Amino acid sequence: MITTVAAAVLPKMAHAGEPAGKESTMFYELRVYTLKDAQQQALVEEYFKNAAIPALKKLGVQSVGLFSELKPGDQLKLYALIPYKSVADFISVDDRLSKDQTYLSAGSAYLNAPATAPAYERIESSLLKGFTHMPALAVPERKERIFELRRYEHASEGAGKKKLEMFNDAGEIDIFKRLGFRPVFFGETLIGEKRPNLIYMVTFDDMADHDKRWKSFGGDPEWKQISSNPDYADSKLVSHITSTFLVPTAFSEI
Repeated sequence: MITTVAAAVLPKMAHAGEPAGKESTMFYELRVYTLKDAQQQALVEEYFKNAAIPALKKLGVQSVGLFSELKPGDQLKLYALIPYKSVADFISVDDRLSKDQTYLSAGSAYLNAPATAPAYERIESSLLKGFTHMPALAVPERKERIFELRRYEHASEGAGKKKLEMFNDAGEIDIFKRLGFRPVFFGETLIGEKRPNLIYMVTFDDMADHDKRWKSFGGDPEWKQISSNPDYADSKLVSHITSTFLVPTAFSEI
């Protein structure tokens, strides 16, 4: 967890209000669990299913997602997406969970796993801030589907801000929605690895649907107009793209 760091560096954001009539900006914790075997995977999944998701729901944290990789590599991984209404909620969540005896009991095998049999190898966490043009999570229709998690790394903070402008002000998010990508969230990484970067998640029926929609995106006249602006050239704004295909666990709320 990165709540201790967040408490130190983000106190003002924790109390910042949104303008009247404006949809509140959400914050997301994106966790990546690295696992050595199926036993660890089962333990983490049971923790989310029986302890974390029910307890977070009682605290008002809705739509927690837990995903595995569509095509796992040599290292097993689980991805958890936890949305918060404010930084204050994120900062306080550990203390609030520590007072929930039902949570502590249900999650004991995970929370108190011994060093000789750990629940996971490591957790990497990032704190993300929702984009201006899509400030809140959008939960897709519950049916069989795949998710694509994309991270765009930038060579500089200035390039990152310019890419944010491209998504928010130039209309890139609207193109995604119009072409049926069904975005789940867009987030600027405030704390996490490989900064500066932004991360977003889109969803498709299957890989054929994925290929069709990305092809339509590349040929879209509006996208061609936006991307032809020299200020928005990928070579200036994006230094590396990581794309990960995910499938939700049976109990994932996304």
